[in-house]
Amino acid sequence: DLIYLPEVPFNMEKFFADVVKIYEKNGKVLVALSEGVRDTENNLIASIFTDTADDKDNFGHRQMGGLATRLAAELKHITGAKVRGIELSLLQRCAAHCASKTDVDESYMSGKAAVENAVAGKTDYMPGFKCTRDENGYKCEIELLPLSEVANTEKKVPRDWINEEGNGVTQAFIDYALPLIEGENVGPKQSGLPR
Repeated sequence: DLIYLPEVPFNMEKFFADVVKIYEKNGKVLVALSEGVRDTENNLIASIFTDTADDKDNFGHRQMGGLATRLAAELKHITGAKVRGIELSLLQRCAAHCASKTDVDESYMSGKAAVENAVAGKTDYMPGFKCTRDENGYKCEIELLPLSEVANTEKKVPRDWINEEGNGVTQAFIDYALPLIEGENVGPKQSGLPR
């Protein structure tokens, strides 16, 4: 029902109002919220609830976590409803069997290109994707990108892919993302489990 991305400043009062409005109308609401959302002063919302200043990964990036649980507790207090905050980190990494055929094919292409180039002695590059979406459909090819250009950088979701309210996505985002989730992955199984 609601999607909050870090590209738009997060307003906690508006967030609570958005959730309550949909909950009162439908009796339920599902929210997807990035752990990286920030307020208008660029402060991580996660740091309001927890001190994450010293939690850094090996590259010096701040580690975030627990925001879903904290916001869920606040919403339970506000609405009196049964609320769950679920972080997809481990669940997401354990769900390769749910990946689309497009995702699996592109992952394989990327890994294959990385190994072939490493064996050929070509280092300091990363396989990237050069994709087209036109009347002939979706097509993706591997393109080697110099690490010096891509390491420690971020690519943001274009603002016109986020709705005006800042709590959802536009058709432009859906058109971009839809080819990425298409296709049934029929990978090998053993005793009914994916291998």
